[in-house]
Amino acid sequence: MNYQTQMKIKRILKQPLVTYLLLVITTIVFLGMELTGGSENGQVLVNWGAMSRGEILYLHEYWRFFTPMFLHIGWLHFVVNMVTLYYVGSQVESVYGHWRYLLIYLLSGVAGNIISFTFGSPNSISAGASTSLFGLFGAFIILGRHFRNNPAISFMVQRYATFIGINLIFNLFSSSVDIMGHIGGLIGGLLVASALAVPDRSEEFNIHERIIAGIIFVFLLGVCLVLGFKKFGLLV
Repeated sequence: MNYQTQMKIKRILKQPLVTYLLLVITTIVFLGMELTGGSENGQVLVNWGAMSRGEILYLHEYWRFFTPMFLHIGWLHFVVNMVTLYYVGSQVESVYGHWRYLLIYLLSGVAGNIISFTFGSPNSISAGASTSLFGLFGAFIILGRHFRNNPAISFMVQRYATFIGINLIFNLFSSSVDIMGHIGGLIGGLLVASALAVPDRSEEFNIHERIIAGIIFVFLLGVCLVLGFKKFGLLV
């Protein structure tokens, strides 16, 4: 392999490939929903894997803790989240690397959906990438703790912290927003990003703190699942 080919491959690998993949998958799913009855149709949402407690509790469709992060309710919801994913995801992926970024995105989404299942409105149907996006915001907050002497990162952290605060305040006054999913995704992002650290800079992350963060993440989700099933009378 010649030098030019090697450099071309390196340039390609530096692109936010996982972000592009997530955008493509989510777009295909959204268009599929639109073509099969509309993304604002409750039955279509349930059919495609939205968060629906009845299906989880009584039909044991536990994959619904995963699938809602790829679904959206209406064009505005879809476009806003995809624009956010493109800009924020590209930045987080460039710092954490491809596979760490993917884990942060997916595990934050699962965390948000589990916490929403336990503490959210019992009869609601929820969907959206917001659980994962809040996880990406959490990943940036973690960078601010470990790279506080980097002015660029500190500036970005301040922007995201402000955005998170404003967003959560507005969530309190909107009955259509799954605030527990957002909070769960944020907590998931903070913990998963702490556990994974940043490639080639892992010395900035204390190994004991990383292990503890991973344990807390698993313990938190386990407790939430137990509480959720107890809440609906399926566990004694």
